[in-house]
Amino acid sequence: MKSLPYFCRGEVIRGFGRGSKELGIPTANLPDSVVDHLPADISTGIYYGWACVGDGDVYKMVMSIGWNPFYKNIKKSMEAHLIHTFKEDFYGGILSFVVVGYIRPETSFNSLEALIMAITNDIEEAKVKLELPEHLKLREDNFFTSAPSTSSTMPPTSSSMSQTILNGH
Repeated sequence: MKSLPYFCRGEVIRGFGRGSKELGIPTANLPDSVVDHLPADISTGIYYGWACVGDGDVYKMVMSIGWNPFYKNIKKSMEAHLIHTFKEDFYGGILSFVVVGYIRPETSFNSLEALIMAITNDIEEAKVKLELPEHLKLREDNFFTSAPSTSSTMPPTSSSMSQTILNGH
């Protein structure tokens, strides 16, 4: 995938509500406008990288890009799990992220437990791979220090974001 690392920003939107409630693994969902602008060579699957909300700290993350075959979604989605425990949700905030590498293709599972185990394994693999020097340096990239603040008085809108912060860097 020639497009990796892939730098991007998007507003966090409400998803299906399965990450926290059903899986116990909260995710930040990105709008269709972000999904639709992915480079063609970024295939569906599970990825790892770095992410921050607004001008906050940068955390390790795993990201699912695709149709979530276990749930038989009909629409392609991007869902990031930041490897950090947040005190509250951040819907409407701007998620800045860099997709660094690929873990595995998306697949269906025979049970919810098998899906949760696979996601847990993905998280552990991401933690290890992101410690490699070539990946650690991306955590310090100026892309994150130029991230928009979530504390502005005007909330971001999809129309204003599409011109200014999609596919950033």
